[in-house]
Amino acid sequence: MTLHSLPLFVRLAGRAVILIGAGEAADAKRRLLERAGATIVGEDAAASLAIVIDDEAAVARLKARGVLVNAVDRPELCDFTLPAIVERGDVIVAIGTGGVSAGLAAALRQRIEGWLPARLGDLAKALYSARDAMRARWPDGGDRRRAIGAALAPGGALDPFGDADVDHWLGGDSDAAGAVARIMVTSPDPDDLTLRSARLLGLADRIHHRDDVPAAILDRARADAVRICGAVPTEPGPGLTLDVEMAR
Repeated sequence: MTLHSLPLFVRLAGRAVILIGAGEAADAKRRLLERAGATIVGEDAAASLAIVIDDEAAVARLKARGVLVNAVDRPELCDFTLPAIVERGDVIVAIGTGGVSAGLAAALRQRIEGWLPARLGDLAKALYSARDAMRARWPDGGDRRRAIGAALAPGGALDPFGDADVDHWLGGDSDAAGAVARIMVTSPDPDDLTLRSARLLGLADRIHHRDDVPAAILDRARADAVRICGAVPTEPGPGLTLDVEMAR
C-alpha cells in the first residue's frame, strides 16, 4: 500500500515561512505558525515553505522557485498539508487526510483528545531524562528497545494509560528475553485485526509470514521489523518473533 504523503515533524523555530492571504483562514494559519516559533514572511522572502490562501498564481510562482506549498482547501495543489493536532507536552499526535477532509481530521482529533491522558507529556520527559540510566541497564540497543516496548504495552509498567513511574520501573525487574507469538488473520482488511494482533504487530522484532498474507496487514508492523516469508525457525532469535498466517 502506497502512502500518499510521508508524515514529518518539522522544527520551525526561527525559520522563515511564507504566508499569503487574508481573512479567518490566514489568521488561523498565522496562529499555528506563531505557536511553532516560525518567522512569518512575505512572498519575496527566502523560505522553504509557504502557506497560500486563494491565490493560484502565487502557488505557481512559489513552486517555480522550489518552495514547498500548502494551498489551503486545494489539496491537488499542495506539496504538504497541515494535520489536525493533539498536543500533550512533547507528545504530538497529528491526524491527516491529505487535505481531502479537514472536517474528518478535526472530528478524529476531538475523539483522540478525550482518550489521551494529560500526563503523557510528563511520561515523555521522564523517559528522555532516563536515557543514560536505560543505556546503562540495557547496553544493547535491541534489548533496550524490547524492554521499553514491553513496559509501554497495555498493562505494562509504563502503560501510558496507567500510573507510569519510570524510576520505579528502572529499579525493578524487566524481562527482555526472546519470545514467539502467533496470530491468525481472518481478513485482508487491517481494520479487522483484533486488538491483540495489532499490538503484537506493533511490538514484533521480526515477522514470519506466509506468502498469502496481504501487504496491508504487514504494513501495520513497525517499519524496522524484519519481514521474512517462511516458517519460524527453531531458534528465531532475541526479542519478539511473530508468526502470521491467514485463516483458511
